[in-house]
Amino acid sequence: MKKFILVITLLQTALTLSQNTLKNLETMKLNAGIITEKLAETKKFYTEVLDFGVRFENDFYLLLHTPNEQAEIGFLLPNHSTQKPLFQTAYNGNGMYFTIEVEAVDKVYQDLKKKGVKIEIELRDEVWGDRHFAIVDPNGIGIDIVTYTAPEEQ
Repeated sequence: MKKFILVITLLQTALTLSQNTLKNLETMKLNAGIITEKLAETKKFYTEVLDFGVRFENDFYLLLHTPNEQAEIGFLLPNHSTQKPLFQTAYNGNGMYFTIEVEAVDKVYQDLKKKGVKIEIELRDEVWGDRHFAIVDPNGIGIDIVTYTAPEEQ
């Protein structure tokens, strides 16, 4: 009987540890970071074109947040003395994109056109359900602005 109680206790402990691990994963937050010489241009683009806010800023780092404050993105000057080599090389402008999901992609599209923002991919519907268009930030990062809809019936 003592062995049975010990096994049950060990299982309960393992379950509690597992649940705590899952809780930690649930609170995990991802923030992308881009290393760029273009901090001023980047700040202007994201705050004026996409209405992001500034969460933190100093002479070598800029942390922005989406208008609803649910996501953040950081921008860092390259080769800064406070950073380890891993965080020193500037992004080269290839192989990255962001997707920004909005409730009313048509309105965002019209608003950005009125602001004179260059549209790289015109507003379009995809058979898999996206209605979207794309712009490019000062660092060469493609930004896909999308409203997800139900896929078309085949």
